[in-house]
Amino acid sequence: MRKILALVIVSLFVACAPPKPTGPAPISGRAVIPATWTLRSRPVTGRHAMVVSAHPLATQAGVEILKKGGNAIDAAVAVGFALEVVLPDAGNIGGGGFIVHRTAGGEVTALDYRETAPAAATHNMFLDAGGNPTDKSEIGHLASGVPGSVAGMYEAWKKYGSLPWASLIAPAIRLAQGHVVDSARSRDIRSDRELLARFPASRVQFLVSDSAPPPGATWRQPDLVRTLQLISDSGPEVFYKGQIADMIVAEMQRGGGLITKDDLRRYRAKWRTPIKLTYRGHTIYSMPPASSGGVTMGEILNILEGYDTLPAFGTPAYVHIVTEAMRRAFIDRNRWLGDPDFVDMPLERLLSKSYAATLRAQIDPTHATPTPPQPAAGEATHTTHYSIVDSMGNAASVTTTLNGGFGSGVTVTGAGFLLNNEMDDFATAPGKPNMYGLVQGEANAVAGGKRMLSAMAPSIVLDSAGNLQMVVGTPGGPTIITSVTQVILNVLDQHMSLPDAVAAPRIHHQALPDQTYYERGGLSDATVRALEAMGHKMEQRRGTSGIIAAIAKTAGGWVGVADPRYAGGALGF
Repeated sequence: MRKILALVIVSLFVACAPPKPTGPAPISGRAVIPATWTLRSRPVTGRHAMVVSAHPLATQAGVEILKKGGNAIDAAVAVGFALEVVLPDAGNIGGGGFIVHRTAGGEVTALDYRETAPAAATHNMFLDAGGNPTDKSEIGHLASGVPGSVAGMYEAWKKYGSLPWASLIAPAIRLAQGHVVDSARSRDIRSDRELLARFPASRVQFLVSDSAPPPGATWRQPDLVRTLQLISDSGPEVFYKGQIADMIVAEMQRGGGLITKDDLRRYRAKWRTPIKLTYRGHTIYSMPPASSGGVTMGEILNILEGYDTLPAFGTPAYVHIVTEAMRRAFIDRNRWLGDPDFVDMPLERLLSKSYAATLRAQIDPTHATPTPPQPAAGEATHTTHYSIVDSMGNAASVTTTLNGGFGSGVTVTGAGFLLNNEMDDFATAPGKPNMYGLVQGEANAVAGGKRMLSAMAPSIVLDSAGNLQMVVGTPGGPTIITSVTQVILNVLDQHMSLPDAVAAPRIHHQALPDQTYYERGGLSDATVRALEAMGHKMEQRRGTSGIIAAIAKTAGGWVGVADPRYAGGALGF
């Protein structure tokens, strides 16, 4: 195991001169968190169980189920349906997602209920006559893949649930009958008012006199109440074969979309073998393809594990080495990964420690390595994640998405829920960037019935003795992978408490565009100048990176942390 060459010398900070190799040296020093960074987490403790989600009311729905004797999957179903009601820009029954679940006995499973392309989807359907991408993969009816959330939640409940199905949807129905809109959700609707106003059913569902419901208003969603009651009474059959399926197909026909009754009838959630990683004696389980989250995070961690110790948090040395690991992992992600039912992927090689050693050897300890041209052969921040641990020790890490905020913008007329715009998560134009700047290859090209590649990375971390240590995940498009990775690094390498690990500023690099993004105020000016002197192209993000929902084991039970970047909620008992 080699040591990182010392990177931080006085002249680097003062004059920002290019760093000079000084030979092997131990990495030490204090974390560099600028005074301008003011985010602080508010941890919540619970002796028996914990739920953390992006909305306090959804969190309460999960705790309500746990207190009735439900387990982690029962609570996950309740939270998922509740988020459809109270967090419509991300919570969904018109999208899809992933669950990584660990039983108290140690069994770990992964459920893929990612959306699929309609059978009529074609390779070049989102290109104009000149071969350039259009916005039809982002907005409107063509942007939607076949939803998987209802099938996925039912499949998880059928395998692991303990309470009656209808009891799990009851909190969501109650919330849809009327709940008070808080300022964060009013602001979310207001920020996407223009998108929602483009589609008649969305305008009716979300806007009051063409404006967002004001904070403090009671929001009633009668169409959604009927939809949820139908699902409560009949399960997924009504969504994929019955009355709701008919409404989805009618909406597609109304707007020129492709989803048919046969597409809905054929949809299946799939159990996958979770990605199993080891890092400094810990075991990490995450999501396999059609998610890229577990594989890409695994590559990053494998590269970093080869250093005896990592530099202090926030220093140029730390940002440089983590960025270079991210760069190499995303190059592989963008080239190799896709739907395992369509693409052969060299996962064993990508996740091997020997391959990581090869990548690590390419890292220049004093200079950035430009990303090479990618062969032409997402999820927004309004994806949502929730973490649950029940009183028996079962854990669920769940990430679901509509992709962009409010998805395609299309609400199913008469049904009260939005449809996703996940078709943009394909490489709609291989070799050209999608809405999140990702440049991807043919492995993730559009094809009928195919699952688009995701960045979602719901994860479960075990300690060196094999005991549950942490449940973690986030929304954030490609920053999902880097955000989850950094929280794990903050806990395991930087020895931060979970609240500090979640609140700490984050960076992101995704190979192309060849830029290192950092949160506003998250790096000191001296660190930025030093990294630029090393050849990094630094860019301050306009917003934040990720919205972590995490749980960690403590001596007294559990601590839950909802990311201070957003108005979520943690609740335990």
